[in-house]
Amino acid sequence: MSTVTDPTSRELPPTTDLVHALRAVVRGSVDDSTRRRAEYSTDASNYRVVPEVVVLPRDVDDVLATLEVAREAGAPITSRGGGTSVAGNAIGPGVVIDFSRHVNRVLEIDPEARTARIEPGVIMADLQKQAAPFGLRFGPDPSTQARATLGGMIGNNACGPRAVAYGRTADNVLALDVVDGTGRRFTAGRGLDVVPGLDALVRSEMEMIRTELGRFGRQVSGYSLEHLLPEKGADLAKALVGTEGTLVTVVGATVNLVPVPATPVLVVLGYPDMPTAADAVPALLAHSPLAIEGMDARLVDVVRRVRGASAVPHLPTGAGWLFVEVGGASLDEALDNARSLAADAATDAVQLYPPGPDATAMWRIREDGAGLGGRTPSGAQAWPGFEDSAVPPARLGGYLRELEALMASHHVDGLAYGHFGDGCVHLRLDVPLERSGEPLRAFMTDAAHLVAAHGGSLSGEHGDGRARSELLPVMYSPRAIGAFEAFKQLFDPRDLLNPGVLVHPRPLDADLRRPAAHPLPALGGRDGGFAFEHDAGDLTTAVHRCVGVGKCRADTTASGGFMCPSYLATRDEKDSTRGRARVLQELANGTLVTRGWSAPEVEQSLDLCLSCKACSSDCPAGVDMAQYKSEVLFRRYRRRLRPVTHYVLGWLPRWTRLVTGVPGLARVANTLLGWRPLAKVVLSVGGMDPRRSMVRFAPTPFRTWWRREGRAATSTPTAPDTRPRPKVVLWTDSFSDSLSPSVPQAAVRVLRAAGYDVLVPDQDACCGLTWITTGQLPAARKHLTQLLGVLAPYAVNGIPIVGLEPSCTAVLRSDLLDLLPDDPRAVAVSRATHTLAELLMAPAPTGPDPDAGWTLPDLSDVTAVVQPHCHHHSVMTYTADRTLLTRAGASFRTLAGCCGLAGNFGMEKGHYDVSVAVAEHELLPALREAAPGDVFLADGFSCRTQADQLADVQGVHLAELLAAHLPTPSPSPSPR
Repeated sequence: MSTVTDPTSRELPPTTDLVHALRAVVRGSVDDSTRRRAEYSTDASNYRVVPEVVVLPRDVDDVLATLEVAREAGAPITSRGGGTSVAGNAIGPGVVIDFSRHVNRVLEIDPEARTARIEPGVIMADLQKQAAPFGLRFGPDPSTQARATLGGMIGNNACGPRAVAYGRTADNVLALDVVDGTGRRFTAGRGLDVVPGLDALVRSEMEMIRTELGRFGRQVSGYSLEHLLPEKGADLAKALVGTEGTLVTVVGATVNLVPVPATPVLVVLGYPDMPTAADAVPALLAHSPLAIEGMDARLVDVVRRVRGASAVPHLPTGAGWLFVEVGGASLDEALDNARSLAADAATDAVQLYPPGPDATAMWRIREDGAGLGGRTPSGAQAWPGFEDSAVPPARLGGYLRELEALMASHHVDGLAYGHFGDGCVHLRLDVPLERSGEPLRAFMTDAAHLVAAHGGSLSGEHGDGRARSELLPVMYSPRAIGAFEAFKQLFDPRDLLNPGVLVHPRPLDADLRRPAAHPLPALGGRDGGFAFEHDAGDLTTAVHRCVGVGKCRADTTASGGFMCPSYLATRDEKDSTRGRARVLQELANGTLVTRGWSAPEVEQSLDLCLSCKACSSDCPAGVDMAQYKSEVLFRRYRRRLRPVTHYVLGWLPRWTRLVTGVPGLARVANTLLGWRPLAKVVLSVGGMDPRRSMVRFAPTPFRTWWRREGRAATSTPTAPDTRPRPKVVLWTDSFSDSLSPSVPQAAVRVLRAAGYDVLVPDQDACCGLTWITTGQLPAARKHLTQLLGVLAPYAVNGIPIVGLEPSCTAVLRSDLLDLLPDDPRAVAVSRATHTLAELLMAPAPTGPDPDAGWTLPDLSDVTAVVQPHCHHHSVMTYTADRTLLTRAGASFRTLAGCCGLAGNFGMEKGHYDVSVAVAEHELLPALREAAPGDVFLADGFSCRTQADQLADVQGVHLAELLAAHLPTPSPSPSPR
């Protein structure tokens, strides 16, 4: 490690020649487009290295062909799995090979031998799923297991919470099918003869290896040469785990599997601070737990702030916690073991969680730690780099105290968590990277010496990568560094495999992404866009919220997640939230994506974004791609001619008011547009897919009905009503008013039955939703200003406002505040706005007065398929609706994921196939499986439209479902 080199400065072959040669032999994708290179220019680290070409091989033969071409051309080679490497291990200047798209099979599971043969691109969670029927699993389970690949885990020697019980990835690998830098393909297992000169190297360095390496379990930094010792079985396979793609390219692996714990119990232990929690770890290890995780209370506070108090189960008192998982042959035995462990925990703040939703919720908080820890309590961006240090567990408490002092001296903060049972600490810090890497270098250097003083490791499972390789001489002697270089020379003498990592490393402050990004300040004033107040008024800061943890690439629908529907439909990095963020980060950089807001790379990247806002809640870093897309569209088309759909669909409320405002015109329009030949022409001319159907306009809009008869209509109270009725504003959005008036009519009946005096403002109050989604932000701001003039007088007087269309309600709860940040009325209206379920479930006086005789309608005869609207899920959450349906006695299945229509998205040309693919993920299969008589419950107009057009299923709104089950229905007519 005597020389620091720049692999990006080496003489690379002409890109055209390299790409041409690759395309001649590779059947998979060979992509040298600027957009694809932007998507792969970074991983989950601080670093940015733009590759020459990205290869998505179809199979192992494609991988072998790629390696051969790259070797002959002298091009660097970087292997990549899920792209969640935190230290810059999965980026490189030449050829990046993404194994995750196709080379991702579980080839064989042998339940008798408890082994599995896998390809490197298999997602960890997929292996677990296929092993589960045999009662088996792979032991190590990093928090990114829903998107991390086994190849990446092998590259970094990943561990996860349960490495306390099952060991590291290296401890669970039996054999590796690899190709080294010279082109040799061999199977690495026990024995060193397959690599000439390796045995001699080990024999010459035995003393150093025995004294410096393998001193404790999480000593992952450097090369793990201890596995090559004769007393360790001369196990080359294990030694190659954690080499970060610098020695070999893994094309297959045989791994151990372990039995799935029967009934694990989670024990949460509270302590006054994190170092005190760490002090308790050695005593707990004597009880052989499955996992011991540390959690800073401030990180849990972030969860409460972002997702609401209900997202966090009751916790024992403390400012730092240990999450300890304990197993047993039965639940009773596990509980006994948990109580025994708690008795030695040196705290009285103890809470036991048997298997169930509370335990699942606690582990979900831990799994999201990397993203949640991406912001400090003050809201500042926190960065990796020193996010993976480890010390022997007995030294952990003292180490944390000194680390906190070091952080204070450098004026940095962060939220600590991690695998305390193994002495591993994950910690992202608000090092100011906006201008240079000097503060990072200063802290990292001091921190490396602190780790070394405690006998620790710079990395406990993430690998050294570009972040820490330069600092290895702080940990190791010159002789050890020389042995690492000699080891590398045996496998990759030309330094083609992941150059700049481990041996001949790049400086830790070179190739940093954030300092190279230019500010993109918010455009203020009446003609401006979003304020980005949570991101210091800067779009660049906003898009750098994405730290690359890649949760958007995971299918989380089984646990209620909605992100990211386009990626789940296409499985292309381009269509993930992360891929889009990377392209927008390159827009801010300006050297690769060079045409600004009109860049084709930006247009391609955002095209299939459904603006579902699921990432704003499901992404632990709080990325809101819907907002970013709206801002980009605003800036791109500012004072320019727009696509036709921006005028047709973006102005839809204007057209619906025009059609329904003229008596008889709605019926004429419905008749004409119901003729398919004409409808196809209109759809096509309007920029929409002709396979879609036109919406049907209401012959009598709700507001017209209200003026004629709804205002005067009365309902029969459910009990004698002698007290004043609380007032509630029924805010009727454009969709409910002109396209689905039966919904607000039903809401009137329900609210009156619940004891409310229903107020419907005389003036129109449009939220500007369609203008927002098409980036017409000045017009949206104008509509919202008018809306505040209508609704604010009610809000400031404490009268609740009920919204019926989830996407419009979400505008008042979120976008309103960032489009009109200086208008105090916006805060009042946002706080006063409720969904129908939120109002009915709220305690009095906002909610119904229980003494007035109101009870929920009996829904015990209802079996429903429920599709929450994406904006409902992401902004308001579906908690209140789920509680209401449960209390009313309904049997229901709540779907997760987008319906696929997503307002204007699914109507537009070029989006139909993806829209249907998104619907096929959850919605359409559920509707096909539904029994006759089951109800399809969907508050979103677009969700009901999608089910109608694709499955011929008519959906109902919650208001309609409740109104149909009122014990004494109101006599008011319900014209459509």
